[in-house]
Amino acid sequence: MGGGTDLLKIKASLPGRKVSLFGIECYEPNVEKARQNNIIVFQIDIEREQVPKSNESFDVIIANQIIEHTKEIFWVFGEVSRVLKKGGIAIIGIPNLASLHNRILLFFGEQPTCIEPLSAHVRGFTKPGFERFITADGYFRVLDMKGSNFYPFSPRISRVLSKLFPALSVSLFFLIQRTGEEGSFVNVLESRFFETPYFKGL
Repeated sequence: MGGGTDLLKIKASLPGRKVSLFGIECYEPNVEKARQNNIIVFQIDIEREQVPKSNESFDVIIANQIIEHTKEIFWVFGEVSRVLKKGGIAIIGIPNLASLHNRILLFFGEQPTCIEPLSAHVRGFTKPGFERFITADGYFRVLDMKGSNFYPFSPRISRVLSKLFPALSVSLFFLIQRTGEEGSFVNVLESRFFETPYFKGL
């Protein structure tokens, strides 16, 4: 969540409407900043703990540049599927492993910038890869996808290129919707076999 900039922008775009803001953050300076802006902050481990809210609590969930830092993405989206209302939407922003500049780096045998081993990122995503993941077993549907930034071009040119070729952009932004499918996205782990002990809850 950081200091809650994305949340505050959404609230500002809805003048006259009562909006309650919640966020997950553990870095104390960001926690303090968010609380000063009347954001209720949960200091939890999103890969191991439940969000302290009941089922179907939220209309909108935002995870901007978050999930590339997580291994337990089935648990993370299991919680999204639990606390998001049926028909509610989530906005997911991720670095694009298949961006133009990453493709050029790979061509020359270099590491893509979005998944450097000496960094905090542990996962890489492409447009089709994320779509296959998030639509597994029918808990979510993808409504839209847009790109942002286009290395190594100027911001003005990047805006045009990102609109024309979003799947080559530096970042991808997905608008997904919770379907009426019962259960939790973490149950995807029961319908497939992966050779890794993903966390399914306690």
